[in-house]
Amino acid sequence: MGRITLDKVTKSFGEVQVIPPLDLTIDDGEFVVFVGPSGCGKSTLLRLIAGLEDITSGQIRIDREDATHVPPAKRGLAMVFQSYALYPHMSVRKNIAFPLKMAKMDAAERDKRVDYAASVLNLTDYLDRRPGQLSGGQRQRVAIGRAIVREPAAFLFDEPLSNLDAALRVNMRLEISELHNTLKTTMVYVTHDQVEAMTMADKIVVLHAGRIEQVGSPLELYHTPRNTFVAGFIGSPKMNLIEGPEAAKHAAHTIGIRPEHLDTSAEAGTWEGRVGVSEHLGSDTFFHVHDTGLAETLTVRASGEVALRHGDRIFLTPQMDKLHRFDAEGLRIA
Repeated sequence: MGRITLDKVTKSFGEVQVIPPLDLTIDDGEFVVFVGPSGCGKSTLLRLIAGLEDITSGQIRIDREDATHVPPAKRGLAMVFQSYALYPHMSVRKNIAFPLKMAKMDAAERDKRVDYAASVLNLTDYLDRRPGQLSGGQRQRVAIGRAIVREPAAFLFDEPLSNLDAALRVNMRLEISELHNTLKTTMVYVTHDQVEAMTMADKIVVLHAGRIEQVGSPLELYHTPRNTFVAGFIGSPKMNLIEGPEAAKHAAHTIGIRPEHLDTSAEAGTWEGRVGVSEHLGSDTFFHVHDTGLAETLTVRASGEVALRHGDRIFLTPQMDKLHRFDAEGLRIA
């Protein structure tokens, strides 16, 4: 079982508190992603769960047992880092088996676990190779295999894909998601990439300055962000946030509208502007509209190719049932 509970956990480095009192429950079998900008505390929080950092106050429970002062090796967790940390002189088989050998596990059981991990990760044909003979994606799978053989209560991933190129990142996202579906083990995954969070998570924890801004499913965060920080962080491109007189018309300090919820016209609309930079991605086109009379440049998402050029006049109308309203503190207005 891999239920993890954080109860009023804090972390300070000297006089600086980087994690204010924080409560969080990760249920058994969940794929939970910690996401947020650089310096938000997501990796620190993962290291607190792993036991690689000591908490300043509060309690961490794993399967309802107090693990606050339990050494990392005895927490029943396996961590996968962004650096593969493989032994270059060892074969893939020996790299995967290394933690079992250190635990003095019987050789037959060791081989059984290694063979299973290799089959799950499509590494069977590479067991006799060394890490230097593998691609980046294969080396990362070896690192994951080394975690699998320990049969942990939960896997902890600290930005494991950041060293891979764009195509490999997509492939490894799919492979890790498939791994979760196969093993059905709790996974806690740290990333600064909100696309990874949206595509992989059962539950997303959005962090900002060490605090949890919102916890929920990817679609819950996308459709009902609880504040302007989450609204502006979740989504690619991010939500358009508009302040000033236009927001006041809707009894709000700030209004938000997603790029795909702005209708376009060449003749009439709520806001008239000029097309700036356009980004053509094949299936979608993103174009940025300025000179609307608003302080903000608006980003619009359209399906397929759009015959608009730099400087073209355009009218935009928000879909009113998709409008988000926020108060002066940035909190969502129901």
